Amino acid sequence: MGAPVPRREASRLVAGKGRYTDDIDVAGLLHVAFVRSPYPHARIDTIDVEDAKAMQGVVAVLTADDLAAVCAPWQTRLALLPSHVSPPQMPLAQGEACWQGEAVVAIVAGSRALAEDAAERVDITWSELPVVPDLETAAAPDAPMVNGAMTSNLGLDHNFVAGDPDGAFRDAAVVVEHDFAFDRQTGVTLEPRVILAEFDPRVGELTVHHSHQVPHQMRDVFAAQLKLPLSKVRVVTPDVGGAFGLKLAAYPDEMAVAAIAVLLGKPVKYCVDRLEAFISDNHAREAKVRGRLAVAGDGTLLAMEVSVVSGFGAYSAYPRGSVGEGLQAVHMSAAPYRLANFRGRVRGYFQNKPPSGVLRAVGQPIATTVTEQLLDLAARKLDLDPAEIRRRNYADAATVTSRSAGGIVLSELSLERCHERLLALMDYETLRREQTSLRKRGIHRGIGFAAFIEQTAVGPSLYGPQNVRASAQETCRLTLEADGGVRCATSITDQGQGTRTALAQIVADELGVGIETVDIATGDTQSTPFGGGAWASRGTALGGEAALRAARRLKDSVLAIAGSLLQTDAGALTVRNGTIYSAAGLAQMTIADIAAAACFSAHTVPLTELPPLEITESFAPREVPYVAANGIQAAHVEVDPELGTIRVLDFWVVDDCGRVINPLLVDEQIRGGVVQGIGAALYEQCIYSADGQLENGSLADYLVPMAGEMPDIHVAHMETPTSATTLGARGVGEAGTVGGAAAIWTAVNDALSPFGAVMTAQPFTPERVLDRLEAAEPAAR
Repeated sequence: MGAPVPRREASRLVAGKGRYTDDIDVAGLLHVAFVRSPYPHARIDTIDVEDAKAMQGVVAVLTADDLAAVCAPWQTRLALLPSHVSPPQMPLAQGEACWQGEAVVAIVAGSRALAEDAAERVDITWSELPVVPDLETAAAPDAPMVNGAMTSNLGLDHNFVAGDPDGAFRDAAVVVEHDFAFDRQTGVTLEPRVILAEFDPRVGELTVHHSHQVPHQMRDVFAAQLKLPLSKVRVVTPDVGGAFGLKLAAYPDEMAVAAIAVLLGKPVKYCVDRLEAFISDNHAREAKVRGRLAVAGDGTLLAMEVSVVSGFGAYSAYPRGSVGEGLQAVHMSAAPYRLANFRGRVRGYFQNKPPSGVLRAVGQPIATTVTEQLLDLAARKLDLDPAEIRRRNYADAATVTSRSAGGIVLSELSLERCHERLLALMDYETLRREQTSLRKRGIHRGIGFAAFIEQTAVGPSLYGPQNVRASAQETCRLTLEADGGVRCATSITDQGQGTRTALAQIVADELGVGIETVDIATGDTQSTPFGGGAWASRGTALGGEAALRAARRLKDSVLAIAGSLLQTDAGALTVRNGTIYSAAGLAQMTIADIAAAACFSAHTVPLTELPPLEITESFAPREVPYVAANGIQAAHVEVDPELGTIRVLDFWVVDDCGRVINPLLVDEQIRGGVVQGIGAALYEQCIYSADGQLENGSLADYLVPMAGEMPDIHVAHMETPTSATTLGARGVGEAGTVGGAAAIWTAVNDALSPFGAVMTAQPFTPERVLDRLEAAEPAAR
């Protein structure tokens, strides 16, 4: 552990030898294509499928009524938020389509091309209904309903207060306020959503190959909705080309594919093409925020007020809901700082758009952006250096019981140490001097900071009280094979994080064997133990803890057998590189010798009972709801005031994710997250027309950051092991995204400060930059 071991499957994947869901073929495989609604909101009057059915090669043309025979409707409900009730959903729209892109008819044919041809022959008559395209329309008193089954578009109204914010604002030396707008984004994974479902009617078994993050969750969902015993459902997630939270929900079109397999008793596959993905994948981040900050004359933070309006789309994502983005945006605000007084409110509205779901870091980037931008505005009013106002206000979180004003657990953090390390890493004083010099020459550069808290290793207290059937435990089953190899079956999945490599390091290190002897099995509910899978930066932190505990127990068994064979105290033996050594340091036997004796000559082992050589350990944090990680990021940008363009010159991150198991994997996770944060701040947006039509649903129009736009991303670490686990690792998968966009916000607005312009809407397109410059006070310019 602690070594930069290359991700073990990387060479295979970059050589094109990955086995993704779309690579899987079975005998008699059929393909599915969908007819989707061209309208954001419309009543389905009639559906004529006869021409499509008559086409050669078409096996079935199915509507919601057909699938209702095998698939029950589902409804997102959260026990602690009883007012948040999503309309019932079916695999296909029944009677009413509520967003442009909602699946209405499924075509099953011998090839995808045939199915798509037949889809063009389906004739649907529609009656357009009033559209709710945006948050303002949804919140209007006389707004039409997004869905005919609803009586209100308001899906969430949550308030909380800590301390006396009114008094603090009244007594403050400085009060700053700002409006923020965050456009919708989507995940844009390298591999789109793919599902292949097979149902064997002879034994009533459903096998689903699925590009997904949480196979055990989906096994439970498929069994419940298709009325099958859990023992008759198997979900396999092979290689998965990225997920980012996008592949965490139960999608209606994927439920339709599983239902079709059960209905027809034939294997069927569906792969979302890139154009469909933009109108069918879950979106995220859409929010309007009003933030206020009260500060004393010496820069001490006194109070904060945050009001968030969040967009849910047409339905609340199942089973975890769409509330996380808005709730996190409020409760995570000001989390890294000492602050006694806080008022927060979040309202979530349904709209005629694709549902909003989970995207890497869930609301935390919004909270960080709001907090950090308000801090910079206050520092500017007080004529304080932006780095200094942060240093003066970091939360004292040395204990395990600290909480922020928003109720966020802050335990054993290192914010001040991260801060000092960052300033040295970026040579902050030199950058500021260069900035001043360059401004005199008409070159406008900005330096921005973003301190952050990352919620990692989420435990059962998050979803359990909501009655959401999402496992928060992780499990590891270790088996010593007869040849001395070690098989590790884990509930954790891997979509590119390198978790399998990290677990192999942990097991090899604890057992004292070579990493090449440890084989990791993951992503198959039939052969891997039950657990949550990959979400909320928890793979190594929780799955690694389960693996460590299993490895310790397995080592005890190995040494007990070795001690009995050697007629010595097991406690005096050690294991290194697969060899067992005596107290004197002499090699005695190998683990392969122990395995062979236990498997083939158990009668020769002088023990009353043979210790188990297959160990299962589960772990879920119980003392804390999650394990907080922390850090700080900084961006250096250049803005061209004539063109409105922004160039990111450099980027720095100092992160504390506890014990670093593999620095190579950790650094690249952080860099990948930063790139997504930069993409959010500068490029990514789902653009909708006034009547709810998506206008940029392709990669020709939806911009994502490319290598040429990215700066060097310098990463350094503090290591503060968490006491919540024996391993001491905190999660790191979302850290870069939590602060990446916020650092760009503060850097760009620092560059624009001589003009009196402040950016308010993400992403910062050239048009928006020029608009803010034009709107700035002439005197300031």
